[in-house]
Amino acid sequence: MPEQLAVTAEPLGTAGIDRRPRRALFLAGLIITVVFVNSCLFGLLSVLLQPGLDFWQGMLAVLYVGPVLAIQLLYFSRPAFRLDTRLAKVMLVVQACLAYLPTLHFEAALSSLTTLAAGSALLIFRPRTGWTVFTVLMAGTMWILWAYDDTWLGAVFDSVTALFYALVVYLLTWLARLVNELHQARTELAGRAVAEQRLAFARDLHDLLGLSLSAIALKGELVHRLLRKSLDQARGELAEITGIAQRTLSDVRSVARGYRELSLDKESRTAVSLLSASNVAVRLDVEQVELPVKLRTLLAKVLREGVTNVLRYTGVEHCEITVRAHEGRVALEIVHDGTAHEDVPEETAESLCEVTQEVDGHGGTLSAGPDAAGRWRLHAELPVPDQPEPTETALAQTPEHWSSIDARNVQWTLTVVFILFGLSAMTRAFMLTDDGWYLTLTAGYLTALITLQLSYFARPNVRLRSRQSYALLFVQACLIFLPLIPLGNAWVSLPSLFAGTALLVLPPLAGWTAFAATSAGVLLIRIEFGTDFIGGFYSVASILNTGLMVFGLIWLIRLVTELGETRKRLAEVAVAEERLRFARDLHDLLGMSLSAIALKSELTSRIMDIDTTRASDELLEILGLTRQALTDVRSVASGYRELSLDQESRSAQAVLTAADVQVRLEFEHGDLPSTVRTVLAVVLREGVTNVLRHSKVERCEIAVRRVGGGVALDIVNDGVQNGQATPEKTVRVEAPGSGITNMSDRVAGLGGELTAGVEPDGRFRLRAVVPV
Repeated sequence: MPEQLAVTAEPLGTAGIDRRPRRALFLAGLIITVVFVNSCLFGLLSVLLQPGLDFWQGMLAVLYVGPVLAIQLLYFSRPAFRLDTRLAKVMLVVQACLAYLPTLHFEAALSSLTTLAAGSALLIFRPRTGWTVFTVLMAGTMWILWAYDDTWLGAVFDSVTALFYALVVYLLTWLARLVNELHQARTELAGRAVAEQRLAFARDLHDLLGLSLSAIALKGELVHRLLRKSLDQARGELAEITGIAQRTLSDVRSVARGYRELSLDKESRTAVSLLSASNVAVRLDVEQVELPVKLRTLLAKVLREGVTNVLRYTGVEHCEITVRAHEGRVALEIVHDGTAHEDVPEETAESLCEVTQEVDGHGGTLSAGPDAAGRWRLHAELPVPDQPEPTETALAQTPEHWSSIDARNVQWTLTVVFILFGLSAMTRAFMLTDDGWYLTLTAGYLTALITLQLSYFARPNVRLRSRQSYALLFVQACLIFLPLIPLGNAWVSLPSLFAGTALLVLPPLAGWTAFAATSAGVLLIRIEFGTDFIGGFYSVASILNTGLMVFGLIWLIRLVTELGETRKRLAEVAVAEERLRFARDLHDLLGMSLSAIALKSELTSRIMDIDTTRASDELLEILGLTRQALTDVRSVASGYRELSLDQESRSAQAVLTAADVQVRLEFEHGDLPSTVRTVLAVVLREGVTNVLRHSKVERCEIAVRRVGGGVALDIVNDGVQNGQATPEKTVRVEAPGSGITNMSDRVAGLGGELTAGVEPDGRFRLRAVVPV
């Protein structure tokens, strides 16, 4: 018998919790607040610094700016507020009116307020209506700018800048809300994928067990009627019941194993570890291929079986394991230089038979034998299906918030924003000089900057923390600052583009240092060119504003993309856990029932000639077990089933007594939570099933007692063959067997411990301790 086995629960930490969405929402809110406040502050300062402005006019300007900014920050920019309601439309009308009223008193000084209303319109309305309202509001803004600007170049500059800010308002707010929606939609997606998986479970259960259990129930009724008419016919029907129960039990175990998803990567690492421990030089070449769950699991099975066969050979020094995908097929090959055989060894042929049948069932091929070079080669090839599995279909049907259409809309809007950013700078250059060479040079490096930003840094799938990114960031810095040498006072550039990108590419400390250094550098340059304090302040504030815009836009787009992938992975994990739960429950709930049906059928067949009354009672119990098994089938498919510890103890006593085992029960547990009762009932059921596998069992003791802050279940039997007294030793168990693993998982899930092994007196003890 094995040594004392133990499985302990590890506390559930917080490492698996994805905190990025919450941090993203906080940071996005901070960026939005700073950018929007700065945008309004520019206009407010231009009003407050006007010569001859009295106190009441200043207060009026503040009263105009405050409500518009408050509506934007406290309503439109809050992810929790719905924007598809009548209230949102009313709030937009109020904000737009308040944004245009300052024109009556301050001309175009507070025109930046109208960009908030225009950007919010794109958030509230459907695309066609939204862009129409946006166009109307921006047309009004541009009319104000052209009406009150002194020069046409100034009007062009202010118009392009206003359009730029309006689109930024829309993108920043929309992306922040999208991060929140994606975070909330993860549970919905996982639930939908699990629901589809449960439907597949129900179909499998109905096809596999429904007919078998119905046949057992029907034949049980028939035998019960035949007991007093024809014992020979009754005995024949009982033999069929036994056969059906045994075949169904085998099917249950097969399905339970089939639903346990295996990891190809994990099996590869295990293979390398096992072969290396056997002094075999291993070369592993596994291509990362996106495969359906069933295909990955099947390849992992073939790999496991192939490595097991490698260890059966003598003289193995080198082994090569490769996984390749080509033209819609994936191939696994295991080659080693062990002792060659003309024929497939009998043990190897038997072990490969099952996986060969599975490979054939999936339309693939598996061959094993010596190759031309005398090496042993196992080659499995499987087609990769074009149609996704039901689970993958559910995962593909993600909410429409981040569809391919949405992604394209964001991409072209972002492109327009950066082009407007460059046009704004180019317009500024026209305002500073009319030298053709200077303007051509400025247009050239601005075009290069915007192209670099859009083609590399703004792409969500680019790895930003890399040598290539660092090199291109240096190129960007050169494009921004080197033209200062020939241009001098006419230098116009996009330093905020470098500041925002540095926050994305560099580590946080280095990124903020580069951001601060850029701001300080631009301030010194402006002072060198004769800019006054107000001009320097505007320069630094502008870098802060547009730099955070650049960082926020690209970072949020990347985060939305990452959250979409994370959401899919979480849904896959939820489905994998549901598959494991199904396999565990299928084994736990039906294994004992089917074993008991087979056992009682054999018992009834032996005693029907001796004691017809007892045989009739046993048949009634078979029928009861069959009905209970049918109920269990439905419960496994529909959800977690709460088991009764008392009912399981009575069933255990009845089954063991029918097997001529003396049973002693002791239950002193008091009130227990339903989860604890269910787990103990499962352990009791599986433990009794294990007892029945011991051929020499004569006595069995089952006890449930309070111990400290928990409850302990002990199942002790004397059926151990060749048991030897060994000191108790506790070790961690990874997977000693499906029954032990199932019980261990359940007990560990409640923070408990399960041990199983031979005691010094030679008896076998299964013990589960669960905290209450």
